[in-house]
Amino acid sequence: MSTLSGTSTLAEVQAAYDDNASYAEDGSTAKASAFLTACRILLRRIPTEAGKGSNRVRTDENLRRIQAELHDAQAWLATHPDATDGVMHPDFSSFRG
Repeated sequence: MSTLSGTSTLAEVQAAYDDNASYAEDGSTAKASAFLTACRILLRRIPTEAGKGSNRVRTDENLRRIQAELHDAQAWLATHPDATDGVMHPDFSSFRG
């Protein structure tokens, strides 16, 4: 179950994004899943434009970057369904005693 929810603050979502960005380095499917959740929430919460009067700032670049990260994490997760999440399980099937 995800630690993020609709009541998570933007700071909590951003922290989860940062904390789980090392999913590939750590070989962690749990981190990859948490990273995906954080990406999805950020994509929905980050405004595409902000400003006052005629002064406007567009955030399209940030959204494109998060969208690319989301796709990368989905691809990694699809190709690493058996990642160990840091736990190694010995295989003695070829062991002869």
